[in-house]
Amino acid sequence: MLTNKIGHHLMLRQAMIPRQLKLFPCIHGNRLLSGYKPKSNVKDSYRILELQEGCSLDDIRNSYRNLAKKYHPDSGSVTADSEAFMKVEEAYRVVLSDVANKKKSSEDEEEDQFKSKSLQHRHYLSFEGVGFGMPSQRERQYMQFRVDRATEQVLEYRKQRLEGQCAVTDLMKAKDVRQSKKVKITQAVERLVEDLIQESMAKGDFDNLSGKGKPLQKFSDCPHIDPMTHNLNRILIDNGYQPEWILMQKEIRETIEQLRKGIVASRNKLGGPMTPYRQKQWNCICEQFIEDIRKLNKRIDSFNLVVPLLSRQMVHFNADKEIVRAQKTYEALMEKRQASNSDTKEIEQENVKRFGLKPLFKWLNLMLK
Repeated sequence: MLTNKIGHHLMLRQAMIPRQLKLFPCIHGNRLLSGYKPKSNVKDSYRILELQEGCSLDDIRNSYRNLAKKYHPDSGSVTADSEAFMKVEEAYRVVLSDVANKKKSSEDEEEDQFKSKSLQHRHYLSFEGVGFGMPSQRERQYMQFRVDRATEQVLEYRKQRLEGQCAVTDLMKAKDVRQSKKVKITQAVERLVEDLIQESMAKGDFDNLSGKGKPLQKFSDCPHIDPMTHNLNRILIDNGYQPEWILMQKEIRETIEQLRKGIVASRNKLGGPMTPYRQKQWNCICEQFIEDIRKLNKRIDSFNLVVPLLSRQMVHFNADKEIVRAQKTYEALMEKRQASNSDTKEIEQENVKRFGLKPLFKWLNLMLK
């Protein structure tokens, strides 16, 4: 809007100039009137606008607007100067003219290049634009072009096929290298074990073995078992060696048996109908039993991490089920005890009836008193 006001102001000033003088072009919006010839240098114009050559149109417009606000006589600013504003306006016209000329010259060059590369005749659109000369000549050239292209495609296909075969060969070589490394590592471990065995034999570590001087047992009937591994395992077993997971499994089983016997014994000590005091003791015993089962379940988790067979893994014990089981065991023991007591009384009564031992029992009781 400021540019439109400036253009209107310049048009009024231009109307006051005599017709014999050559008119300056005015700016309306962002357009220059034709017939303008710059009087100042292009470099000086860029310097007045505080710009560098090669800048964009947006930079030129923004700089002109800022300077117009600064130097325009009607702006009312402290730095208003009509002469400086005329210089800015002149420089703006020169810069716009220079940019327009450069843009026009670049468009002309691109158009010339396009014209030089474009086909001049319609018949050159056939045969994929290949060849030159008469149509018959261009047809022969196009046939040769197709032959060459087919040959290149065949060569490219063969090249890709050979590259694929080479890739497969490289994979096979890498696999062979890995297999050879694995064999070397296995042989190195076997040599290390053999050296350790020989060193132990030299130190006398095998002198006190239980089977010294006796022939080894025959190998297993399975042909897939390595004889060396079988003998080593047999020696370790004979000398009492057990893997860690076997020891842990044995420990877990012994612990649960002890806990079960302990809670049954505690319930047996409390005896017959439960009084409030005995019930309180029983609750304390159950709480301690639950804590022991929780610790045992943690031990089972550690066991499941080291056991080599999935079928050998163990499940957690349920404390509530174990308490119910202990209660049932106690009830079964009480029933068995009552049955045995009743049987004993019946036998005594039969003996008294048969042998008349009742007066003798009375006499023994009197003697004991």
